[in-house]
Amino acid sequence: MDELGRKSVEDFKMANKKPIVVVMDNIRSMHNVGSVFRTSDGFLIDGICLCGFTPQPPHRDIHKTALGATETVDWVYYENTVTAVEELKQRGFKVYAIEQTEGSIRLEQFKQLHPQVANESMAFIFGNEVDGVDQEVIAQCDGVIEIPQWGMKHSLNISVAAAIVLWEFVR
Repeated sequence: MDELGRKSVEDFKMANKKPIVVVMDNIRSMHNVGSVFRTSDGFLIDGICLCGFTPQPPHRDIHKTALGATETVDWVYYENTVTAVEELKQRGFKVYAIEQTEGSIRLEQFKQLHPQVANESMAFIFGNEVDGVDQEVIAQCDGVIEIPQWGMKHSLNISVAAAIVLWEFVR
């Protein structure tokens, strides 16, 4: 384990984080929540907002996929996702929904169209597994980013979508 350079919980807490927050809008699956915690730990993400009926730690089904990341990644709960968005904006974050909508910007084009994002604090909202990001939440966002897909299915599991988007913005 020493050769892998893994951080202790204390080292993680003191490390400089990427100025990115993940917002989970009414996620149903505890496994998805745990997986997003694990990915957020892996990329040194600043924190997570759990909103609405999204399950919160501690729970064994979250821990099953988080593998301890609920102890490293800071998180906060909001009853309403709109409130989370408002607070993030007050703290200077640009907020983007990850969704397929009219006017969304494809993920691979986003940085080209918005080169200033390299210096901005950003929050990404991932929506419910069936209904996506709530329209009221999308209306409060600075924009919408879409992960392009070419197959028969045009949706990804939230934990997969979060990993793709977070990697794109931390690499």
